[in-house]
Amino acid sequence: MLMVSVAAPARAQMSGPGMPGPGGMPGPGMPGGGALPGVGPQFAPPGGGVSIGGRPLESAPIRGDNTDEAPLAAPGVGHAASGRAGATRRITVGREPLHEDLVLDAGGLKLDAVLSGGVRIPPNKLKFSIYEAQVDSHGERALIIPNVSPNTVVRLNAGTYHVVSTYGAVNAVIRADIRVEAGKLTEATVEHRAAQLTMKLVREEGGEAIADTSWSILTDSGDIVRESVGAFASMVLAEGDYTAIAKNRDHIYQRAFTVVAGHNQDVEVLAQESSEVDNGVDPLD
Repeated sequence: MLMVSVAAPARAQMSGPGMPGPGGMPGPGMPGGGALPGVGPQFAPPGGGVSIGGRPLESAPIRGDNTDEAPLAAPGVGHAASGRAGATRRITVGREPLHEDLVLDAGGLKLDAVLSGGVRIPPNKLKFSIYEAQVDSHGERALIIPNVSPNTVVRLNAGTYHVVSTYGAVNAVIRADIRVEAGKLTEATVEHRAAQLTMKLVREEGGEAIADTSWSILTDSGDIVRESVGAFASMVLAEGDYTAIAKNRDHIYQRAFTVVAGHNQDVEVLAQESSEVDNGVDPLD
């Protein structure tokens, strides 16, 4: 399930050397103006900025305030960037102030995820990765931005992107294609069908967890999705049927269980004869 809303954000304006700011005031990098971090295809910081000829503004050759020392008109390339979006235009810089508007065909994308019923997911257990929508000759997509935190605004060129949402670190993964519109902020929320579970090996129901236990969690098709060692094995699993295998000393126990979306639970495996695997038989072999 995917919920998307689109809104128009506030307008932005940039200026640089030879480029007056709003109301004719000196722009960043001009005499009397503040410094602007240099950007370009290889310089662009998260907040964006302007470069000339592939160099940041503050490193571009600018003569003193004396107009006699100003360079004659010379061609160059102006580049404006905001996040992962950018635009480039050929310009001519001379003695006269220059103002150029570079229109970024870009928008913003803010991502979030919930559980069934709109239950919030702890932000520290959630991450997003943004890929190009098109696959290459090997059937793979190019990764654009990894490990994006929820509710973070990412600036991108307008277009369609493939977004992967991961809840936890096992198999709770949701994929969606989301379109970013120029000049607008797109907010998208995906729904995870998963739950948080804690496994423990006990001698009786409600008993203390037994230490030094090795855990293996298998899907209903027999694939191992998670292995760990300890008295407790906590994890997020996608909804479905699983089998928990608990090894302690020379004994192996197992229990089948079902993950219901949004229903967090403890799964107890009883260290009793009824749960023990036959001697000499390893369910993982």
